[in-house]
Formats: sequence, structure tokens, C-alpha cells
Amino acid sequence: MDIKQIAKDTAKTLQSYLTYQALRTVLAQINETNPPLALWLQRFSADKVQDGEAYIRQLFQEKPELALRIMIVREHIAEQVIEYLPEMVRTGIQQGNMEHRRQHLERITQIDTLTPSPKPEQQATSDPNNEQ
Repeated sequence: MDIKQIAKDTAKTLQSYLTYQALRTVLAQINETNPPLALWLQRFSADKVQDGEAYIRQLFQEKPELALRIMIVREHIAEQVIEYLPEMVRTGIQQGNMEHRRQHLERITQIDTLTPSPKPEQQATSDPNNEQ
């Protein structure tokens, strides 16, 4: 297990997600002031935000002012979120794991209770210690 690579991949995924959130914020703002530009940005962004850095590079080619605006909003969101993130991730994983274990335990105990046990008369006839 390569912890550094896992951390890099996680950071890249988080960057892309924050880019997506910044895009949503900018779209909402622009939609109020310049609906045609918001429509253009929405169409341009369709299916491109999965890789946040590649998306920003492409947007710089088309409309640098929008790329800069999204970058500023993304950085602002990151600064606000980063303080809470480590504890929230840790707690979320622990709670998720506990819930999955609880559900698994419920399933396996329900299977045991749903399995039909031998009828009392079958138990009496099959029990060698029970002589009638």
C-alpha cells in the first residue's frame, strides 16, 4: 500500500470536487447577472469537470476571466472546508463502518432465526438419548 500515492489521488479528487462546487457557485452568481454567459458556461462545463485541473486549463483557453473566477472561489471554499475535513472524514468512516457492521450482524442473525429448526416430534424421534 503506497500511502503517498493514496494521499495524492485523494487530494486530486478533492480538488476536482472543489472545482465542481466553485463552478456551481459561479454559475449561480452569473445566472443572476448574465444569463447568456451562464448558459455558455454550463454547456462548456458539461462532462468536463471530472478532472478539475484539466477543466481549468480548457476554460483558460476559452474564457480566462471565468477560469480565474472559478479558481478564486475554489480557493476560498478550500480554505473554509479544510479545517473541518480531517475530523469529518475520520468520523464519517468510523460511523459508516459501524453502520455496515450493524447491518451485517442483523442480516446474519436474521438468517439464523429464519432457518427452520426441526419440529419437536422430529427432535424427539431423532434424539438417541430420548427413549420413549
